[in-house]
Amino acid sequence: MLSKGGCPKTMLSIKDALEVLEGKWKLLILFSLSGGPKRFKEISREVVGITDKTLSKELKHLETNQLVKREVFDTFPPKVQYSITEHGMSLEKVLDELHFWGLLHRKQIIGK
Repeated sequence: MLSKGGCPKTMLSIKDALEVLEGKWKLLILFSLSGGPKRFKEISREVVGITDKTLSKELKHLETNQLVKREVFDTFPPKVQYSITEHGMSLEKVLDELHFWGLLHRKQIIGK
């Protein structure tokens, strides 16, 4: 696609995607949830370096964009669980490609 150029609609769709996935945490959160439903602290432990405040904000943003589902269970204490939605799973190929590109980039820059 990059070699073919693009039309304004292509630019708009890329802009929309970047607005939904902006920042360094959202894709890592989705990757964490791709292994199955998790509670807040489980995600926090897996996504190394994210603060609880940032994780909370990012989860709300992902939920607003229907990439993550938040489920509250009527227990004591209340249990909240997050899972990736079918719409979120549609990013699987994007995550795979980022993974492969990251390996190539690391090899190019670091030589390892």
